[in-house]
Amino acid sequence: MEWYAVYLALGAVAGLVAGMFGVGGGLLLVPVLLFVFDARHFSAEHTMHLALGTSMATILFTSLSSARKHHQHGAVNWRVVRGITPGVLLGTALGTLSAASVPARGLGIFFALFVCFAAAQILLDVRPKPSRLLPGFAGMSAAGAFTGWISSLVSIGGGTVVVPFLIWCNVPLRNAIGTSAAIGFPVAVGGTAGYIVAGLGMPALPAPSLGFVYLPALLWVALATVLTAPLGAMAAHRIKAGLLRKLFAVLLIALAAKLLWKVLAM
Repeated sequence: MEWYAVYLALGAVAGLVAGMFGVGGGLLLVPVLLFVFDARHFSAEHTMHLALGTSMATILFTSLSSARKHHQHGAVNWRVVRGITPGVLLGTALGTLSAASVPARGLGIFFALFVCFAAAQILLDVRPKPSRLLPGFAGMSAAGAFTGWISSLVSIGGGTVVVPFLIWCNVPLRNAIGTSAAIGFPVAVGGTAGYIVAGLGMPALPAPSLGFVYLPALLWVALATVLTAPLGAMAAHRIKAGLLRKLFAVLLIALAAKLLWKVLAM
């Protein structure tokens, strides 16, 4: 039962972060799940894939809970969600197929630097051109494909890409966070499907598992995130916009630093 308590505590923290900033929480969930799975003596061959797959499946529930609360505050642009979803699904499929052929080290360094650049612009309050608007179908599809592709390859929630992109297009921060929370669902759909299919029939997976998704961890983590994600979303609409920008930028820098640490240690 002590493991269930760990899953609940992890989910509670991840839900707050996801709701407040519109990110999936993968860089919080994955390392802790990896530690727990190692401590439970799961097959070393599969612990990383199980941590990634279980984390991605959790976002299915977290994003719905968070998006619902943001929607109640009128902060979800559903036109953007509908426009970007086809590209997201295509990107996650391409990411799943190309995962083995893309050099993880180079990709991780590139993405970490990209996130740092976006965070610096947000932290310094660099204003986009007032005339810049959301792109049309082609631009939204390209943004969605990049979001899905990068999310499935480095297991980072789509909000790390989507929120800076929407801010760059003059979408207010709270609306960018709320819209990103909703976009997290199609990201998680594509990513979870990929991890399930990739793990089907693999030997030595802990029971009960569905592909690379460990169901007991998913159950307890998702239960906690569903309860705390609305609290994080509520906080996002009560914190002053300037402070929220700074907190989000600091979160991006922390995620980028963690990713750089991981890839440079490879």
